[in-house]
Amino acid sequence: MSKKKKPSSNTIALNKKARHEYFLEDKFEAGVQLEGWEVKSIREGKVNLSDSYVILKNGEAYLLGTQIQPLNSASSHVVCDPERTRKLLLKKRELSTLIGKAEREGYTMVATALYWKKCWVKLEFYLAKGKKAHDKRDTIKDRDWQRQKERMLKHKV
Repeated sequence: MSKKKKPSSNTIALNKKARHEYFLEDKFEAGVQLEGWEVKSIREGKVNLSDSYVILKNGEAYLLGTQIQPLNSASSHVVCDPERTRKLLLKKRELSTLIGKAEREGYTMVATALYWKKCWVKLEFYLAKGKKAHDKRDTIKDRDWQRQKERMLKHKV
């Protein structure tokens, strides 16, 4: 008899700061080219995605700023660089739209989540425009107003 595993969360790491710092527009999903020690560290949850972004170079997409800390039990003959540049696996059509928007329209590509999809590690990233300080204040003000509206409607009913 086989035991059924509990359905666990597929999310590995989130970049919560991205929604505060940027206007997120178009969502993309990409595979990440990883080494063996990186996959083992990801399974242990030793990933930091907070300052991650995507760059385009020579017609390919790369992930920068992601920290994957090596395990203490990592092999001694493998050189572990926690902040190495990792290649993203995208289709040609997706790459061409990213190149067009990033170069012509001035978008930034911000990594928002790292998660498991079956046995593969996937990166969710968005085409984004940076927010100014007054935009951030407006967002906070709108969120507070929505909360107050819900309270008022809740108390009236």
